[in-house]
Amino acid sequence: MSDRNFPSSVPGQTQDHQPGDEFEVHPEPDYDPRYPGSGRLDGKVVIITGGDSGIGRAVAVLFAREGARVGIVYKDEVADAEETKRLVEREGSEAKLVAGDVGDKSFCQDAVESIVSEFGQLDCLINNAAEQHARDEVEDIPEEQLVRTFRTNIFGQFFCVQAALPHLTEGSTIINTTSVTAYRGQDLLLDYASTKGAILAFTRALSSKLAPKKIRVNGVAPGPIWTPLIPASFPEDKVDAFGTDSPFGRPGQP
Repeated sequence: MSDRNFPSSVPGQTQDHQPGDEFEVHPEPDYDPRYPGSGRLDGKVVIITGGDSGIGRAVAVLFAREGARVGIVYKDEVADAEETKRLVEREGSEAKLVAGDVGDKSFCQDAVESIVSEFGQLDCLINNAAEQHARDEVEDIPEEQLVRTFRTNIFGQFFCVQAALPHLTEGSTIINTTSVTAYRGQDLLLDYASTKGAILAFTRALSSKLAPKKIRVNGVAPGPIWTPLIPASFPEDKVDAFGTDSPFGRPGQP
């Protein structure tokens, strides 16, 4: 494992749209895997929602390095998605891009069917897509934001699981991205933290439900990670301080 020189802080910056564009982020998030692949996922097919940037891009590149073909579901960040596709192909694998809103059940169904049609199978679903919107006061969270955040973050995971399950068999896996905010909250992200708590409960319930079918379900709960979603969510002064309260005093890298 090689050492990486991570910045101790990130400069204040903002983006005016969700979930943000990685090519506009400075410094660029570090997505490169740290070790050579060993073919552990040869012949496998994975779908990653929110796979165009941030954690999703890092996962896509790592899965490709291990031999998997990758279906990348993203919202509308075309430049980021095309770059992630290029990175997957650089690893010697294949990627299929599908753009749309995971909060729309019919889109999730169509996206899964399109990727399965392209690659012939599905072995792993990674529910990673999410959005968040900072608000100082609980009373300031508009109903539209509340509905939108839940629809993307937790409804989207339900919809993708429902679409994927007919294609999953014994040995398949589902991985849900929750967050440290599910455990300790976040004052500026009350609705986001609530969806991540819901994902935690969903993961635990689904793992029990699918265990008899030998389908494993797990969750990953990242701390503060430097992705485009951060400058797309917070004002410059909050971005400048992002991750400084973590044990290493800096945000993590995807």
